[in-house]
Amino acid sequence: MSRRLPEVGGVYLQMEDEIASMAAVIGASYSGVKSMTATSGPGFSLMQENIGLAAMTETPCVVVDVMRAGPSTGQPTKTGQQDVMQAKWGSHGDYEIIALAPSSVQEMFDLTIEAFNLSETYRCPVFLMTDEIIGHLMERLAVPEPEKIRLIDRRRPSIPPSEYLPFRGGEDLVPEMATFGEGYRFYATGLTHDETGHPQTDSPEQHAKLVQRLCDKIRKNTKNITKVEQVFLDDADVCIVAYGSVARSALSAVVEGRERGIKIGLLRLITLWPFPDEAVEQVSEQVDKILVPEMNYGQMVREVERSAGRRKVESLPKLGDALHTPEEILAHARS
Repeated sequence: MSRRLPEVGGVYLQMEDEIASMAAVIGASYSGVKSMTATSGPGFSLMQENIGLAAMTETPCVVVDVMRAGPSTGQPTKTGQQDVMQAKWGSHGDYEIIALAPSSVQEMFDLTIEAFNLSETYRCPVFLMTDEIIGHLMERLAVPEPEKIRLIDRRRPSIPPSEYLPFRGGEDLVPEMATFGEGYRFYATGLTHDETGHPQTDSPEQHAKLVQRLCDKIRKNTKNITKVEQVFLDDADVCIVAYGSVARSALSAVVEGRERGIKIGLLRLITLWPFPDEAVEQVSEQVDKILVPEMNYGQMVREVERSAGRRKVESLPKLGDALHTPEEILAHARS
């Protein structure tokens, strides 16, 4: 079922399942429009095969995942942060994506725009990894005038169809993207392919060249992609590393701790993938201890340990439907 949305210049499609939804997103993007879908829980799992197809065909698209507790059906109306590793490793093979973690209603708006801009810039799937608490939050939202919103569109071919190579990366390793129906005829396949798009499944050299470019176009631009927020870290002895709704409790804990004379700070992860290694490593050199509260059984803490060193990092996991309280975070930080 489809319904036109003339007020936003788009079309809303209601699909039979999440597999079809992700396939439709890929097709819509190749027809020249910006496309997205949203899901929660097992729906994100169903999308993974076509997310891998989007990575392989370098399809700009956005997926909003409102995380809840799992595995399987889990707690459908409860909160969680249990999909953050699935966002990175959910589909098979080597590839790179971008994932953002909003912590407020304002950031849901702002980072959705940023997600589209990043997907168009790097021709890859971009995830908005929010959680049930943020998904149901009611807060003030400031919507800027349309002319003040920065929008990025994919680079179109600057050469005639006869000379176009759909998967030849430029200096930034990102190919120009033609739109189906405009005279540029080419293959877009999930098979290993060369710069023309034709399958090259028997060529290990071509496979290595392709996969390395798919990964490197993100890895080599990590500094341009990653964002963090630092609060009271200049003189902190203890750093809280948090994201999403947990970062709100962490901020309250930091403010309360400072009022009690405790040197505590917050590093809020806005970008989850690619992981902001440099920011975490820098903080680890300044503080004595890093505490990582998250609503899972310890997922992103592994990345923090990798960047900061395991001896400095303590995990504060929480399962079920309850958010960490500022008091819980502060108590562990003090201990």
